[in-house]
Formats: sequence, C-alpha cells, structure tokens
Amino acid sequence: MKLSDFFKVSLVASAVTLAACGGDIEITPTVNDNSTNTDNSVNNSNNNSGGTGEDEILCASYETAAGTVEGTASGNDCVYNDSFASKTISITSNITFEELPEGGVHLFADALQIGADGDTSNGFEVPANGPTMTVKPGATLAFQSGEAIIRIARGAKIQAIGTEEKPITFTSANAFDRFDSAGNGARYADWGGIIINGQGITDHCTDAERDGGTCNVASEGITSYYGGNNNADSSGSIKWAKIWYAGSGPRVGGEGDDLNSLTLNAVGSGSAFDYIHIHQGFDDGVEIFGGATTLKHIVVTDTQDDSFDFDAGWQGAAQYLFVKHGTVTLNDGTVVNMGNNGFESDGVKGSSSAQVAPSNPTIANVTVVTTDASSVRDDDPSQAFKFDDQFNARLFNTVIVKQNAVNTSCIEFSSDGEKEADKISFTSSVMACSSNFADSDTFVGGPLAAQSKATWFENGGASQILTDDVALLADNGFATNTASTDVTVTANDLSELGAFFDSVDYIGAVSDQDTDSSWYKWVEAALTASSED
Repeated sequence: MKLSDFFKVSLVASAVTLAACGGDIEITPTVNDNSTNTDNSVNNSNNNSGGTGEDEILCASYETAAGTVEGTASGNDCVYNDSFASKTISITSNITFEELPEGGVHLFADALQIGADGDTSNGFEVPANGPTMTVKPGATLAFQSGEAIIRIARGAKIQAIGTEEKPITFTSANAFDRFDSAGNGARYADWGGIIINGQGITDHCTDAERDGGTCNVASEGITSYYGGNNNADSSGSIKWAKIWYAGSGPRVGGEGDDLNSLTLNAVGSGSAFDYIHIHQGFDDGVEIFGGATTLKHIVVTDTQDDSFDFDAGWQGAAQYLFVKHGTVTLNDGTVVNMGNNGFESDGVKGSSSAQVAPSNPTIANVTVVTTDASSVRDDDPSQAFKFDDQFNARLFNTVIVKQNAVNTSCIEFSSDGEKEADKISFTSSVMACSSNFADSDTFVGGPLAAQSKATWFENGGASQILTDDVALLADNGFATNTASTDVTVTANDLSELGAFFDSVDYIGAVSDQDTDSSWYKWVEAALTASSED
C-alpha cells in the first residue's frame, strides 16, 4: 500500500496513532503547480472523507480593515483560495485552524503567510506582538502546489501543538483522492514547506547591523526577512506534528529555491520543536540558520538531501534525533534513492564576529542509518555526517550505522570543516560502518593535520568504532541493542549538560528497553509509514 493510501486510511480513523537549503548547490526544481487561483470550489466527486455534513465545519477566518475573511466549507473540508491566502497577502490578525470532522482537511491553493514582513533598514518595524497562527490537535492542513508555503514572519508566532493521540499534519493535497485529480499520489516537492523567521542572531549580519536594528536577511522562497539580536526570541512552537512531501521552489515560471520541510531562520530559544516526523522532503528535513532554538524527538525519513542542516552560527541544543535513508517508489514505478547527509554541519554562512561564533550546538541521543546509495536529489552519497565551514559541536550518545557498503562512507570532512575539527567531539558514541571516513583516514589540514580520524572519533576511549556486521541495532532496525556485548562504552547520563537534556542510560536515539514510551511509539509509527511508501 502506498504511503498516501496509508495516510488516508489513518486520517479517517478518529484515533490516529501514526502519530533548506542554504547549501552549496543551486538548482531549479520542478514545481508541481496544482493551484486553483481564484476558484474557491473543489471537485468532490471522489471525496472519501465519508462525512454526512451534519457536524459543524469550523473554517478558519481572520479580521482585516475591510471585514472578516473566511474559508469556504465543502463537505467536511475547508477550502482557502488565493483571496484568503497567497504570496501577496500577509495575515496580520490571529487565526486558528480547528480539527475538522471525519477526516476533513484545510486545503490551500497558495501560500499562507502570517505576520507583516519588511526590511527594517527601510523604515519597517517588527511588531512587538504580531499575530499567532494556532493549529489545534488533529487538524490537517494540505497544500496544492510548490507555491504553497507556510511563512511565519518576525514578531508573529505559530502554535501548532498536537497530542500523541491527535497529531497535527501538514501535507500534500495529493495525499487525498478527492484532491488528486491527476492521480499522481503524494510525493516530495508537492508543496513548499514551513518557513519560520525569527529575531535571533545569525552570522549573515554584521555586529553593526544587529546593534542598529538593521539585520535583514532575505529568506528563500517568497522573499521575507529574518535576523536580529535576540537569541531568546520566540516564534512559537510545533509539537506532535507530521510534515510530509514538502520542499520545492515556489516560483511558477521563474527560478526555484531549494526549500526545506522545516526552515528555522534565526529562531530563538523561546521556541521549541518536539515530536515531529518529517518525511519525503525535496531538500533538507530541518535547516537552521543561526539563532538558538532547540529540537527534541525528531524523526526524518527519506528526505532527498540532508535530514538536518545546521548553519550560520546556530547555538542551540538537540536530543533524540532519528534519521533513516531509504527509497521512494514513484507513481510510474520508478524507485529512487533518498538521503544525502544525515547531518550537514556548517559553522559559518556569513562571517563570525564578537557577537556570533561558528555554529556550536550540543546534541545528544542520535541514530543515523544510511545506505550505500546516492540521492536522487544531486547524486551525492548517503552519509551520516558532513562537517564543513568551521563547525563546532559536542555530540553525545550517538549511533551511526551503515551496512554492506562499498561506495559510501559515514563521515566526511571538507577542508573548511577540518579548520576547527579539534572543537568537534563525540562522547559515548559508536560507529558501525562498512567505511568510516570519506576521502582520507587522516586529517589533511587544520589543528589535527596528519592525525588519525579514528583516533579523533574514539576521543580517548570515550567512543568506539566497530565493524558493520555488529548487531548495534535491535531486530526492529531502529532501537539500540542494549544487550550487545560488542559495545563497551557507557552512555553519558547528560546530567552535566543542563535542564534541556533528559537523563538517559543508553546510546542512540531510542532504547530497545523503552517500548512503552511515547518516543519509541512515535519512531516505530514513522518508520512503518515510510516503509509503506
């Protein structure tokens, strides 16, 4: 069964249990433009929501100087045409999306932009209390084209807080038969993804621009601005949510951008992103440009490029990150490989200064399962980590797995990544790969020049390298095999890392002794869904 079909079935049920680019490439992706322009009607001849129309349909609305703007109910769905939301409309009042009855969907033809946007060097003032986009548990928002993004402006917020029983879903309209008139099914690049612009610190700006309130970095996609001088800023939070089939270039008839499933532009530590499953994105799963936001309980499956891309001086923290590369079967039967780097780790995008150092996050409890294939995205190899641009980091309790590989390795350093390699450390971590290091087993330059990369990873015995035939994962393929006698390093309990981190007694993202936890079930459900795609 295709994932889109699986998604439809699970959504109709009342209790749903399934629960960026900025890289070095510029391409013009194909945009799947199925927009409806100003036609606010929907062909419901194949509407499988099963609704009787007896339940109240609460479509979203917002206030303007001219009055109330509302979505239109169609069966159990709510339809929002380009007079409600588009690339030329910024919604500047609060807006709420409710769960709709019997599998109903909030359907968008175009971009959903929340908050006023502008360049502060041209007189624009970021609102101190901008609008909030609230998404209630169980709500589903579906988008019809690469033009359709969610953009949260500086000063605005997104509060998309689902529950374990009722996660929120952001997805392609083609996941539903009644909207998929071409019969292609849902796939990557069906819609543009979520872009959140914060007022945190990014190295795209100078110290003088930050001090003068004129830090304005142009985002990809529909041009908007991010950046400031407050790494504690809040742009809201997303929790218990799925983001599927996102990314692409959102300019019909023009040059495309490499959009991610979730882009966090200078988002501060006042925001949190927790219990999220990102699947089959066009570009990166999560890309972070500066700021200090946190990530927790994130699964990324079968995204084309990097699962996580950290850049531009990010100073945040993360715990429980699970990555799995695999394949996707397209509607014509073609099987394509998904996944470049589990982590594209970039320290500097602009330039470092007294106010912003290279990216230097603290990350714990990670599992990355890669393949021996090259991504359909750019024909680059499936790898666990690429370190570039003077990246710094401390990584704890990390598990890296690559079996039966002859063409690819697990860790790559660029020449710029070697410049501060002594400031990257793995502690209580294990790597079991067919080939450990790309290009060279020793550092070519930087402070560790001519030293062994294996010695660097093993970190004085704090971490361990094993062969690829070791049963590092349990039989389910995702939880750490805590009974393995080959693993001799002890998990770091993280007690010295601060309040954000949970204390743990295992390495990797998930423990095989933790089968009743919400996190275990979230990962299990995510992998079940991705395997049926």
